Amino acid sequence: MGEKKVDKSRKKPESLRQKLSKMKVWQLLMLLVLIVFGTIIFAGAMSGWFSSVKITLDEEYVCSNDCTGEYMELSASEYEELIKNNKSFVVLIDQGGCKTADKLRGYMKDFAKEAGIKVYRMMFEDMKETSLHKQVKYYPSVVLIGKGKIIKFLRADDDDDSNIYNNYEDFKDWIKSYF
Repeated sequence: MGEKKVDKSRKKPESLRQKLSKMKVWQLLMLLVLIVFGTIIFAGAMSGWFSSVKITLDEEYVCSNDCTGEYMELSASEYEELIKNNKSFVVLIDQGGCKTADKLRGYMKDFAKEAGIKVYRMMFEDMKETSLHKQVKYYPSVVLIGKGKIIKFLRADDDDDSNIYNNYEDFKDWIKSYF
């Protein structure tokens, strides 16, 4: 009888090898996307993108219109007692005769007056007698304490903090970001 005609217009089915090859490319592409986004999220987390640490000062450190910005002197033993009692407060680590400390002292006083808060001042020599000396190595510094724990402090030896030491607006933005 007659010969069968083969319809050449139909596509040949994909071989198993071709299917696996396409699947591998798709998987590699998804893996690459996951690695890129994972790296971005990790870098963001390390730089504080997701940090939502906020400090609510204890009532005794908030004042109404009568805030002068003057410091309350803080001894080593008083500091340790505040930490033990899980207090939330701000302390300026100071040292007389330091020009950088003069500038930071002025910034802290102005901010305290504007924000209506009371701030402690501890001399660097006294700070060495506290648990604070384990983290704060240089003066001047501003230390933010939340519920008895150091939340953040300015590092006099860190270039990343230099703008905060040299520009009041940067200082104000830094400290406000934690309140």
